[in-house]
Amino acid sequence: MCEGPVPVVTELARSELRRASLGRPTALTIGVFDGVHRGHQIVLKHVVESARKHDLAAAAITFHPHPRQVLRPDLTTEYVTSLEDRLSLILETGLDGVATVSFTSDFSLTDAGDFVRMLVEEFQLARLIIGEDFALGRQRGGDPDTLKALGQQLGFEVEVIELLTSESTDKVSSTEIRIALADGDVQQVGDLLGRRYSLHGPVVVGFKRGRSIGFPTANVAIGNDRSIPAPGVYATIAHLESGPVPSVTNIGMRPTFDDGGGLSIECHIIDFDEDIYGTDLRVEFVQRLRGERKFDGIDALVEQIGKDRDAARDLLAGMSIGAQ
Repeated sequence: MCEGPVPVVTELARSELRRASLGRPTALTIGVFDGVHRGHQIVLKHVVESARKHDLAAAAITFHPHPRQVLRPDLTTEYVTSLEDRLSLILETGLDGVATVSFTSDFSLTDAGDFVRMLVEEFQLARLIIGEDFALGRQRGGDPDTLKALGQQLGFEVEVIELLTSESTDKVSSTEIRIALADGDVQQVGDLLGRRYSLHGPVVVGFKRGRSIGFPTANVAIGNDRSIPAPGVYATIAHLESGPVPSVTNIGMRPTFDDGGGLSIECHIIDFDEDIYGTDLRVEFVQRLRGERKFDGIDALVEQIGKDRDAARDLLAGMSIGAQ
């Protein structure tokens, strides 16, 4: 009996894997890895260790967009990190390569067995390293036991890594990080990530009200699919071409001005007044200083901004702002 044509989506994934293949037997892990948090890092670094031990290449496969965005379009999907940052952070763990596989509604119908066979054929899969809660393929059919059975059939080994837990939850997860961001708890976020939370984007022209009241700000534009800290004022570190410098950043709706301009991210770089419009500015969040407030007038706002700046300056003076 003749088989039907191979679905286009399978060929898309196959071509993406083929382009990213390292050309030799590979130790591999698979996941979205949004945030590349401490739990992810343990798995990724274990891939590197296992690869070196068994004389293999080390790689990861990440899916984009997030499967939830495709399978549950009725829900809002926000990313802890941009795809660009995700790929960079994954490679920083020491991997030799990373492949991005497009996750579509058609791809979601792929059986775990079919995808794993594709990995063997196109990516020279030799060892698969996964977390104990991992599941792959349609209806999450590729759990660790299933994957071990497939490994015996197809000639690859499966290693299962114990999940990393935190004090506040059963496991470190991107979901927990998003919850902490929504609470403005950037210190907890940093603990879960293993580094300070940051965002970056082009500096765009705003209303220039900050400059008019003596506190010029860099307005950072980011995508609306990012998970960002709760509205409020934060002690932050701004990364300029010359290096990291202390700053204070407001996230919010500017209620004192009531200009209807939508949510903004405004970074006041302390003791700095140069034109950086159009440059890409990365801002690291150190600590939340206060929530968003509406003031009775401009004078009260200016007084509070001065206090915020001084609080951020004092806080950051006591730490090495270049350290992660």
